[in-house]
Amino acid sequence: MLALPCHGRGPAGARLKREQLTVDHESWGALMPVNAPVWVVATWRFGERAVAVAREVLAAGGCALDAVERGISVVELDPSEHSVGLGGRPNSQGVVELDAGIMWGPGRRVGAVAGLRGVADAISAARLVMERTPHCMLVGEGARRFALAQGLRPRRLLTPEARRMWREWLESHADEDGHDTIGMVAVDVNGDVCAATSTSGIGYKLPGRVGDSPLVGSGFYADNAVGGAAATGLGERILRYCMSFRVVEAMRQGLHPQAACESVVRFMLEDDPTNADHQCAVLALDRQGRFGGASTQPEFVVAYAGAGELGIVEAPHLAGR
Repeated sequence: MLALPCHGRGPAGARLKREQLTVDHESWGALMPVNAPVWVVATWRFGERAVAVAREVLAAGGCALDAVERGISVVELDPSEHSVGLGGRPNSQGVVELDAGIMWGPGRRVGAVAGLRGVADAISAARLVMERTPHCMLVGEGARRFALAQGLRPRRLLTPEARRMWREWLESHADEDGHDTIGMVAVDVNGDVCAATSTSGIGYKLPGRVGDSPLVGSGFYADNAVGGAAATGLGERILRYCMSFRVVEAMRQGLHPQAACESVVRFMLEDDPTNADHQCAVLALDRQGRFGGASTQPEFVVAYAGAGELGIVEAPHLAGR
């Protein structure tokens, strides 16, 4: 991971005074058991480690861009997590291919990589695309060469455990439904927003398959005037709805992040009832430190952290309701 400088301010160009922020619990429901503004949120249980690292960066006055990159990197480099980075489930040919994307609220800057092989630091590669190229996305061999040229370390991503899982799949060819993308959103003391995702995608996918995660608006979205969102689940369903962008736009219209997430998931279920057969989930964080999350199916959890709070809550699932 390369630490690069952050630049940018919130819409008013002023630093947020966190102690003056208030949390509106009117539409909060039972999901958000917090009494102070939240600084960073992440998907799934492994997100708790990510938000803990990100909170340290933010507490020291660091920017949301650094916080999100470092938080996601913790999960990417953990070989025990088989849906992200090192040790991720490979494609059908036994090759790990990573996707990641990051959006920095100031200037709506975006960087992404897809089909990245041989480099575990996919989120850092995505950030480098944003900061050191005129492009928004690099894929495949071009992404790998660029990442290595920028100083990221080459790695053998297929661990012995992931290889064993792949060989078992070769025997059974069972359907793979694992898709636990790490998605994060953070707001720093300047009011700047960052949203990002990183994943190895669906296990045993066709080589070259790309889901929603590295696609801006689908897997992630950040708007410095509003907040950010990140999605996780079956990418083939999520990307059809530009899920993260829809949530941010709902917040722009005045919805609480929780209501925004639920409104988009409900729309997906009403538009196509078969979406209920697949996990499609989203979380969101606004500039006021309010957050939300919702999913089609059970067991989607949101990790959160702020000045005095760090925890995990299960988001409401809406299929069948």
